[in-house]
Amino acid sequence: MPDAPPASEQAPIVIVGAGPVGVRCAQELRRRDPAVPIVVYGTEAWQPYNRVKLSSLLAGDSAWSELTDGLALPDDIELRLGCSVLAIDRERRTVSDSTRRVQPYADLVLATGSRPHVPDVPGIGQAHVYVFRDLDDAQALVARRARSRRTVVIGGGLLGLEAARAMQRLNTEVWVIEHGPRLLGHQLDEPGAQLLAAHARRQGLQVLTGERVKAINGHGSVTGVTLRSGERIDCDTVIVAAGIRPNVELALDAGLPIGRGVRVDDRMASADPHVFAIGECAEHRGRVYGLLAPGLEQAAVAAHSLLGGTSRYQGSLVATRLKVLDLPLFSIGEVEVDVATAGRRLRSVDHDADGVHRRLVLERGRLIGALAVGPCAEMGRLQEATLAQRRIRPWQAWRFRRRGAPWGEAAAGASVLHWPGPAIVCNCNGVTRAQLGDALAGGCRSVAELSACTRAGSVCGSCKPLLAELAGAPAAPVPTAWGLGSLAGVAALAALLFLLLPGVGYQLSVQEPLNWDRLWRDGLFKQVSGFTLLALSVAAVVLGLRKRVPRFTLGRFDLWRLVHVAIGASTLLVLLAHTGGRIGHALNMSLVLFYGGLLLLGALAAGTIAFEGRLPARAVRAWREKSVWLHILLFWPVPVLLGLHVLKTYFY
Repeated sequence: MPDAPPASEQAPIVIVGAGPVGVRCAQELRRRDPAVPIVVYGTEAWQPYNRVKLSSLLAGDSAWSELTDGLALPDDIELRLGCSVLAIDRERRTVSDSTRRVQPYADLVLATGSRPHVPDVPGIGQAHVYVFRDLDDAQALVARRARSRRTVVIGGGLLGLEAARAMQRLNTEVWVIEHGPRLLGHQLDEPGAQLLAAHARRQGLQVLTGERVKAINGHGSVTGVTLRSGERIDCDTVIVAAGIRPNVELALDAGLPIGRGVRVDDRMASADPHVFAIGECAEHRGRVYGLLAPGLEQAAVAAHSLLGGTSRYQGSLVATRLKVLDLPLFSIGEVEVDVATAGRRLRSVDHDADGVHRRLVLERGRLIGALAVGPCAEMGRLQEATLAQRRIRPWQAWRFRRRGAPWGEAAAGASVLHWPGPAIVCNCNGVTRAQLGDALAGGCRSVAELSACTRAGSVCGSCKPLLAELAGAPAAPVPTAWGLGSLAGVAALAALLFLLLPGVGYQLSVQEPLNWDRLWRDGLFKQVSGFTLLALSVAAVVLGLRKRVPRFTLGRFDLWRLVHVAIGASTLLVLLAHTGGRIGHALNMSLVLFYGGLLLLGALAAGTIAFEGRLPARAVRAWREKSVWLHILLFWPVPVLLGLHVLKTYFY
């Protein structure tokens, strides 16, 4: 190689690695200093993309454009794709790449990431054994998926489960073999892992935990795997998702101190003050983070340090928010109380319902960890409370055991508009509610504008519904919206007419051909209509069981809600037959007014729900919450008044 010129003040900052962490570092450098020269190396020939979404690409849920969203670099940053850095000369401050070029640097940032860990199993090198780490791997699996009839995935972590789900798309039978005692051992406790395993089996996956693959069978091509227990599973494809290993060889050859990763200080600098490391290849205070969010934080700190700033990285309290096999999961901080934590006065508070498991971990009354398996509307507030180690009072712990929300249902499920400022809205980029509020005040009015300004939603996209709510964007239409809205309109109109118009008059002569007033004069007809009204009221109450009793899971909730509104509209017709449209006096008037108000508010709530996809999210939430709670509030006196009405009728 030719001799390199000495490094000078005009030498660029060189970033080795074109993944999301390396790209974020380059973006932060350019944002802070438009003049600093930057060179970015990428081993792959592809434009920078987000590996987090590879499983969605494999499953057919995401397009290529979604993988590259937010990872574009300015034109004045030199991006060298398909070019590997082979050596670092720290004394001369140069790097040598695969094109035999010697590139001087003012400062060097290693964002080399990691590679799949491939266990030393006999037969691992045969055809149709795959790893799942980059876009080339994903493309190979897409091609293989069409021919595979049974696939074995070695590893029950996040990547293994997502790969398993993706391989199921063409009715391939998929087995997941996890050597640990449970799935997602780093993120979940035992009850949560059991719930996930049961869900995975319902999704059609075969799950084995506490098992190891002893050998991969075949003669040049996979025919099956043999487990440590001696059991043999026939298969034609094996995917290895058994963890990662940081790429530290480049730093090791350069003589930098290495542990599990490149050892760095709080500035993200290595032992060489001109060499930094970030992301999965960096070891900070003895810890290597294998998730994207800490890497993005490290990239921002490194960029600030490179330009003379005083930012310091204090470590990350790792939060996991994602859907695994379409099951929402949330985990942050410590989620286990076991022998290893016996001397720390930890205790856990659990809430379990059908399909839902939640846990709070407290140390001396303060929240240091939380997890939720299943839908959890209060994830943002739980994350903020864990980061701040907020105190959980005894009555809040009691409420959590019963309801799964320490702050009560209204506070826990409150709109993102009312979240506290430090609450994390975008977990991947660490964007808080306060930062998004500043962006709104600065003129952002859409999800795209909020994302461009704060980067929220640019990685996994799971926070985009919250951004839509902040921006006042309409929500997605609910199922059965047309029928729900139509029935709500009929019920509201009928309730108003019943309450405002005078009753139907009695017949003036018994000789008239139609004796309509027999409906409310004849005792038999009155009993039939009265007990029909009672039966319809009881049937309407069943909706409350479908919503609030965890074990009541029959049918879809949106269909139950539609039937509930239909029953309400029918009740008005029966009430008209029973009373002739007259409100009456005293007890009867109270009963009719409560009934009419109950039906009117129910129709208003149903109409708001039906049209929430066409209305601003803020107005929808306000009207929906008020009308639903008033509807429930007016219901409670009705059984008492109805009982007194029946007692009075039969007593007298």
